[in-house]
Amino acid sequence: MSHLSKQDIEKKLSEYQDPYLHKDLIQLKAIKDITIQADLVTIDITLGYPNLGVQDEMIAALKKLLNSITNTEIKINITHKITGHLGQPGIKSLPNIKNVLAVASGKGGVGKSTTAVNLALALAKEGARVGILDADIYGPSQPLMLGVIGMPERPADKVLRPIVRHGIQSMSIGYLIAEKSPMVWRGPMVSTALQQLLNDTQWEDLDYLIIDLPPGTGDIQLTLAQKIPVSGALIVTTPQDLALLDARRACEMFKKVNVPVLGMIENMSVHVCTQCGHAEHIFGAGGGETLAKEYGLELLAALPLDIKIREETDGGTPTVVSDPDSQNARIYRELARCVAAKLSLQTTDYSHKFPNIVVKND
Repeated sequence: MSHLSKQDIEKKLSEYQDPYLHKDLIQLKAIKDITIQADLVTIDITLGYPNLGVQDEMIAALKKLLNSITNTEIKINITHKITGHLGQPGIKSLPNIKNVLAVASGKGGVGKSTTAVNLALALAKEGARVGILDADIYGPSQPLMLGVIGMPERPADKVLRPIVRHGIQSMSIGYLIAEKSPMVWRGPMVSTALQQLLNDTQWEDLDYLIIDLPPGTGDIQLTLAQKIPVSGALIVTTPQDLALLDARRACEMFKKVNVPVLGMIENMSVHVCTQCGHAEHIFGAGGGETLAKEYGLELLAALPLDIKIREETDGGTPTVVSDPDSQNARIYRELARCVAAKLSLQTTDYSHKFPNIVVKND
């Protein structure tokens, strides 16, 4: 086509829908610049979620669209810009942390911590700056899952440096106590410990802080709702009725404290025999999808019951880093993009742009 204009390009690009946001690039205001030269068209696109794993696929699809209207060489640059999103009303955002994501379950034993650490690692692989806070004071598991031995540095009194492992920042009470030491604490002490772990850690410019919550709806969850600005929550369940019953309680809890639930994750969805390939739904089938529909949510991922996931996580190198090209790792990466994209549609937090106004009586 001769005399190609920006309007021609934008019109053609409007035919492409972002696979995670389900809107076109014009609606998303994602096209930041279009430069047309005699022998080259350059297009700069910025999305609100990390997307390294699908950039090549996106660029190929966009070029295919544009090749129908021009023979000129096309260069497409896709980047991401992650913004902070509002937590509960009346709770201030945290310094150096744009978004807090809570990973919760109604009951133990559903693979919540395994999901949380692989989600954190997947977000980092997609290009985000990520931290994980192990909020299970009584039974911290992230030190084992991340393969961390040792204590965090203390550059000053009441200040901790997060331990960096596999490209993510982390903090856990498990870093500060002996492995076999029981935490015989009452609720108020546990709540105080969580706030100290969060606030005394020198998190460095995080796009996402994943909080791996203990099971249930107790003191830790209440502290989270009252003191910590949570941008969104994820509910992990298995398909069995008992787990779904408790997952409903988790959904209701977040509903009452005004924390948006971004979606459901069904873990241990199906087991595929490594010998014969037979697929079996050991814990039932379709439970997570049914519960998601009940609450008007999306089932974001169905993760398999796979011995490799357990072995890799117990060994301190979770699936996303130990076997990055595996099908399981691809599921976690897809989950990460879905979660980040959904969060990008939440209300943006502009409070950091407002000046602090101090009134003094001189």
